[in-house]
Amino acid sequence: MIRVVELSKHFGGLHAVDNVSIEIGTGTITGLIGPNGAGKTTLFNVIAGLFPPTSGQVLLDGDDITGLKPHDLFHRGLLRTFQIAHEFGALTVRENLMMVPGDQQGENLLRTWFRPGAVALQEKAVRERAEDVIDFLNLGHVADELAGNLSGGQKKLLELGRTMMVEAKIVFLDEVGAGVNRTLLRTIGDTIARLNQERGYTFCMIEHDMDFISRLCDPVIVMAEGKLLTQGTAEEVKNDERVIEAYLGRGLKNKPGAVS
Repeated sequence: MIRVVELSKHFGGLHAVDNVSIEIGTGTITGLIGPNGAGKTTLFNVIAGLFPPTSGQVLLDGDDITGLKPHDLFHRGLLRTFQIAHEFGALTVRENLMMVPGDQQGENLLRTWFRPGAVALQEKAVRERAEDVIDFLNLGHVADELAGNLSGGQKKLLELGRTMMVEAKIVFLDEVGAGVNRTLLRTIGDTIARLNQERGYTFCMIEHDMDFISRLCDPVIVMAEGKLLTQGTAEEVKNDERVIEAYLGRGLKNKPGAVS
């Protein structure tokens, strides 16, 4: 689904992403790991249109999307979440979901005056979709709660829910487990797996929790110092001496449980 070809992003003399080529297959949950400063989030930001690349290409289903803005990519089905959730804190969970679909009739003042029936019909459909998402995520008990009052894990679930309000092809998840307790992290993992298996979502996720990555991801891509280091199954990656050295440093590779 995604093909990244010799992609680079430089900030002055810093080569944050340096000639990286990867592929993300349709229907996969692909993990992206590496030590801090490896260039993972910058790669996400370039693919998702937040930064223009210095060089290289990004293809979505064979179409060149290099340099397109996030709102253009949104309409093509490419979405991303952030390490720190970007909820609208003064809106309820339900309202956060309902505002996601673009080009809603009610956003045009003239249509609210002259086509109130069409506005009401579309709003009903959006509300029904939001209720379906709330049920899928088991968020019914907080549906009318202000999003700003949710726990960190609930906010991450809400971000996943927002991707479900449109026809997403691929979702990039940036440290979905950051700051989330283990119980809720299992729930988030279950939700990602269900979206993949039951609704055909393709995911690519940055994550530092190797147990979480091992449970969900195949393949796993490893970056270090802005470059592609290796890729393979979670088990192959965890046992790769180059990964152990890059991720944990010299002298730690023989520690019990070091990579998990």
